[in-house]
Amino acid sequence: LSRPWWLSGRATAFRWLPVKQQKRDNGATFYFSLLTFHFSLLNKLTGEIMPTYDVIIRNGTIYNGRGTEPINGDVALSGDRIAAVGEVSGSGRIEIDASGLAVAPGFINMLSWAVESLIHDGRSQSDIRQGVTLEVMGEDFSFGPLTPAMRDKGLKAILNNPDITYEIPWLTLGEYLTHLENKGVSCNVTSFVGLGTLRRHAVGEVDRQPTAAELQLMKDLVHQAMQEGAVGLSAALIYPPSAYVKTDEIIELAKVVSEYDGLYISHLRSEGALFLDALEEFITIVKEADVRGEVYHLKAAGHHNWDKLDAAVARIERARRDERLPITADMYTYRASGTDLNATLPPWAHDGGLEALLARLRDPETRERIKKDMNSHGHAWENMWLGPPTFDDMLLAGFGKPEMKHLTGLTLQQVANQRGTAPDETCLDLLLEAGGKIFTIYFTMDEANVRKQIGLPWVSFCSDAESLAPEGAFLKTNPHPRAYGSFARLLGHYVREEQLTTLTDAIRRLTSFPASVLKLKDRGVLEEGYLADVVVFDPDTIADKATFDRPHQYAVGMHHVFVNGKQVLKDGQHTGAMPGRFVKGPGGRGN
Repeated sequence: LSRPWWLSGRATAFRWLPVKQQKRDNGATFYFSLLTFHFSLLNKLTGEIMPTYDVIIRNGTIYNGRGTEPINGDVALSGDRIAAVGEVSGSGRIEIDASGLAVAPGFINMLSWAVESLIHDGRSQSDIRQGVTLEVMGEDFSFGPLTPAMRDKGLKAILNNPDITYEIPWLTLGEYLTHLENKGVSCNVTSFVGLGTLRRHAVGEVDRQPTAAELQLMKDLVHQAMQEGAVGLSAALIYPPSAYVKTDEIIELAKVVSEYDGLYISHLRSEGALFLDALEEFITIVKEADVRGEVYHLKAAGHHNWDKLDAAVARIERARRDERLPITADMYTYRASGTDLNATLPPWAHDGGLEALLARLRDPETRERIKKDMNSHGHAWENMWLGPPTFDDMLLAGFGKPEMKHLTGLTLQQVANQRGTAPDETCLDLLLEAGGKIFTIYFTMDEANVRKQIGLPWVSFCSDAESLAPEGAFLKTNPHPRAYGSFARLLGHYVREEQLTTLTDAIRRLTSFPASVLKLKDRGVLEEGYLADVVVFDPDTIADKATFDRPHQYAVGMHHVFVNGKQVLKDGQHTGAMPGRFVKGPGGRGN
């Protein structure tokens, strides 16, 4: 029995589907089928040839993101959805020849610090040009929930880029992410709710345990954030005030996240001397809260601790295999980390916040106590002062005060030599002169360990950086090159050149894998009905160009990027389009 012309084609108004597939259909497939039927009818009635789809990417090597072998074929987009994959007939309003190129789902940045940079410049250029279509923000500090006092005067004491100014019309995390969407961003955005933000909101920046009322307030705030669309709870337990938080408090907050099937994600309390103990604390939280867990930027930091990585990996794999714990991790593709110079100071020195820290740095007796702790092993805190092999492995990269920017790009040892002072004295002097904050790059990791982690199937990828552009205010700071190169470095250096994993698996761990960890709907896969976040790149040429000396250099090899069906990168150049959306987590209302 032949079917009439109005029921023909790859996408039809009436589908012959198994019952289970029909039940899974959220309406998107029917919408595209009806759209195709409409064009087809119009063509028949008018005799004009109308485009069947908005975009057809033809002749590419298609990696669907699930880890299956690629196929050669076409990908069609209609509206904000993928309309067809395979051999696509008909025509597109835009047609792209992807011969010799890889076509994949958009990449997910599991740890982004684009919270401020996207306010300043929504184009997200350094990441878009690597194929990142979703920025996952909020490591320990999220842009909500804020008190009015936090909103009015507290944020600049916490965040990294002093050269960006902006108004803050929001208080909650959902309001911030909605603000980005309404303002206009090229990438999609989502966020964890940060433990540090919750602590500042309910308790302040003091070293004490919360009252019952304060703990309940934090739990209520987690409920609010999860219902607004947060993807989970994040912590960075080396930074005050989160460094003051006990395990039981985290468990109570993580239990709230578990109610929404959210994720608990943590910068461990130690990545150095107490790395394995900190990992056990993390596993305990996952067990006791019955929550899914991810380790932020997995690493063994400090040359004395490099041999701990194998034991940590074995412990995670045992927890996944024998205890059936849903634990994953992420990483960036460099052997250097980046954080503030004040992270070298003991937690007690931060008690009370930034002004209290500066007061302690002015007091000669307290300075001596700080230096003694910095130079001592055996403390139950993450001593980053002892992590780098030498003080030439501490690169000063970002100063807020104009009169100090001439020091950008020097190592701590070089500044100490210029001044004729000891490195620890130089460190405290610089912090006092800079107002307590200097972005610093620490060469603390082993390249052999980075290579091992690249091959782990349960590890996704991140930048742990802002999304920048080599222009304007962004040029006033020397960022970590991971801001411009983390994902391109994975695909170019570690996949193509070093062959530490396959391109198929690397794409899986950039797309469907993190999407499943975050419990995101309809993202991370190139299949009909999924949202059209799509990248087209050359696997033979994609590469990072940014270096520690010259970080403001875009990666190369990414040809086209689509976000929600709109083209934001065309032939390697940004189109100016800003179709990004607030992507809600599993508890988000209206998700």
